[in-house]
Amino acid sequence: MISKRNGHCLSQYYRCPDQYLHFAPKRPASPSDGYFQFGKEAICYGNDAGREPSEGTPGTALNAFQDVEIKDGIAYLPCDPSQVIENLQREAYAANRGRWLPDTALARIYHFCRPMLPVPIRRHFQKFQFRGRSKLKSLRWPVDCAVDNIHAQLLSLSLKASGLERIPFIWFWPKGAASCAILTHEIETELGGGLCGTLMDINDLFGIKASFLVSSHQCCNLTPEFLSSSRNRGYEVLVQELDHDRHRNKDRKGILAQPARINSYASAYGAEEFQSARLCQEQSWNYAAGFSYGISVPNIAHLGPQPCGCCTVMPSFLGDILELPVTTTQDHVLFDILEDYSIDLWKQQMETIMEKHGLISFIMHSSQIRKPQPRSIYEALLGYLSCLEEERNLWITTPSEANRWWRQRAEMKLVHRADGWHIEGLGAERARLAYAELELEQLVYRIEGDPEWKARAT
Repeated sequence: MISKRNGHCLSQYYRCPDQYLHFAPKRPASPSDGYFQFGKEAICYGNDAGREPSEGTPGTALNAFQDVEIKDGIAYLPCDPSQVIENLQREAYAANRGRWLPDTALARIYHFCRPMLPVPIRRHFQKFQFRGRSKLKSLRWPVDCAVDNIHAQLLSLSLKASGLERIPFIWFWPKGAASCAILTHEIETELGGGLCGTLMDINDLFGIKASFLVSSHQCCNLTPEFLSSSRNRGYEVLVQELDHDRHRNKDRKGILAQPARINSYASAYGAEEFQSARLCQEQSWNYAAGFSYGISVPNIAHLGPQPCGCCTVMPSFLGDILELPVTTTQDHVLFDILEDYSIDLWKQQMETIMEKHGLISFIMHSSQIRKPQPRSIYEALLGYLSCLEEERNLWITTPSEANRWWRQRAEMKLVHRADGWHIEGLGAERARLAYAELELEQLVYRIEGDPEWKARAT
């Protein structure tokens, strides 16, 4: 019997008909969770049927893909892909490693004194704290696409099992855009026409709109004039949790105490988004406030307080909340920790994300863009994004619009009629029908109506 659960994650990711998904469990799952591989580019965490997964170094994990069996039109899987994908997206594997940032006396002293410490001293502490992180084997630096690679592997298996030439699906972005990009400016101190007006002027030079992310306690400084001006110019105002205080926000009680106040500000200023002040906490805590979407989880955070990530470059739902992952290195990490004053790393990350047709998401801090050198780097980034928009069909939009599109796509359906496949649902006029095919054992995508266009999925 074909398992609907095993195919559910794939139909949600691709928005393809369930009838094309041919999966079933191979045998009962192992009693314990651990690491294993699924193909060459995906390190997973979960149950691997028939043998015990690795509890130690992920780099030594066995490849479960070798245990897949195709028989009678069905691909029998040694693992539950829905469980594996959820464990990666929700960072369940992090619990296997214990606390990322030990609550030592030194750590408590540092976080107590942090607001009073000069930036150079903070940098030295962070470099000491994050030493050796780039060698972690459980995540692939600088972008981890494990979840996206698993989906592509599963669709390839479904094609092989069914014997079909192609499987239809709803393309990831509107009007056939190759990928999507969003920019968020985190305003850390002053608000008002000066700083935000300057940022809008810089962005407008390149024709790129962005959003302003403010903490809840700053909302009292938002004037009606500023809100009206920013929105009239095509910019958004988003709300962050109260502050970056680690001790206030380090546990569930501290997070859940905030929603009422955050919601009051969000309602007053028409904000839809919530972001944790510290990326990569227990994700469910961040969504206690009833927001439409969040920008709170990194794709990979080797150099963050907690070196984990969601391992995908695509938006994903946690209940009713849509998470727009942060898929690029934050500016303060690039400049202050890596001491890299160029866009080379960002370009490398963008190339990988566009190969997966994913979401390119940036968080820029006002304290960085005030400085001449980081500001010039930011302008170079905007120039590069403009080139990608023109030359490679990158869709540059705001977080709210990306959220709106992904929600519409999640409700669309493919319907087969006498003259072929049709997309139905709100926003279908912007959607594009695409096909997944196997070409020399490689999964490729083609968009209907453009026979010359194709893209590799793996």
